[in-house]
Amino acid sequence: MENRAAEQKSAISFFEKNLTYWVVLCMVIGVLIGRFAPAIPSFLARFEYANVSVPIAVLIWLMIYPMMMKVDFASITQVGRNPRGLFVTWVVNWLIKPFTMFGIAAFFFFVVFKAWIPHDLAKDYLAGAVLLGAAPCTAMVFVWSHLTRGNAAYTVVQVATNDLIILVAFTPIVAFLLGVSGIAIPWATLLLSVVLFVVIPLAGGVVTRTAVIRSKGEDYFNRSFIPKFNGVTIAGLLLTLVLIFSFQGDVILSNPLHILLIAIPLVIQTILIFFIAYLSCLKLHCRHDVAAPAGMIGASNFFELAVAAAITLFGASSPVVLATIVGVLVEVPVMLGLVKIANRTPHWFSAEPAGTPKSTEPASVN
Repeated sequence: MENRAAEQKSAISFFEKNLTYWVVLCMVIGVLIGRFAPAIPSFLARFEYANVSVPIAVLIWLMIYPMMMKVDFASITQVGRNPRGLFVTWVVNWLIKPFTMFGIAAFFFFVVFKAWIPHDLAKDYLAGAVLLGAAPCTAMVFVWSHLTRGNAAYTVVQVATNDLIILVAFTPIVAFLLGVSGIAIPWATLLLSVVLFVVIPLAGGVVTRTAVIRSKGEDYFNRSFIPKFNGVTIAGLLLTLVLIFSFQGDVILSNPLHILLIAIPLVIQTILIFFIAYLSCLKLHCRHDVAAPAGMIGASNFFELAVAAAITLFGASSPVVLATIVGVLVEVPVMLGLVKIANRTPHWFSAEPAGTPKSTEPASVN
């Protein structure tokens, strides 16, 4: 066990060891670009379709493509033998998360921060929080799963089923919590995101995996080919953060106090949902490489959909949009903290139920 731990630690790259610092640096660089070189994000913003940024979509694709290459469809078919992790994902994401987000956000905006946030503004911020809570992650969860050595096949099934549920559950949940009648969902954004962040990289990964194994063999694929892409996921994450925060630089700098106030309930919600899912998997005797992505997919948000829905429903200048943007601001640092917790607690998960496909994920952030 000690030798294996040493091998894993030595396999961690320089960027992965210091990922938190690089993330903060990229966020600062992005904000400064948005503030002092606005022509850059303005130019990149032209490349957009259905409220989805094409440059960001490409970078997210680069992030998740290496993990998709590790997916063996034979392993996907075995997920059904032990679906406990899937049940946790579905229950937490759709029967718990939207409602805890509503309760926590309402408590802080209307009670704790009553002296600093006017009532009407609190309603707008609550609407943004609800949009985030009703949109569990679809793309970034592949990065968090990679960093926690999550089971690639299981993560794909978790995300794919989540995407299907979003199609039917997002609108009624938001409408119910906000009391909005005739709510309009940005279907083009939703469907395009599913295609871009799941279908295309999964198909590309499967084609690449099949071609390389047929040509060089599975041992070469696992030991030589896959390690070549170890830095791609991290590089894609850092560049994505620079772009995202360059787009929102002015908004962030002009609302420092309210951004802090909005961030507090969002951070609490993120941590709470992670532990609900993570510890539920522990009680159900799931393996760690299933429990970690189950916790991550619930804790993180589909912020592309939340921002697009906020713009569609309330307008680009609405405070509702600001609340969804704060979700982007706090998510990555908080999720990196949860990644560290997951990577330090695999010994909690001693049981390995038969029928769960094992992960081939490499070592990552400790």
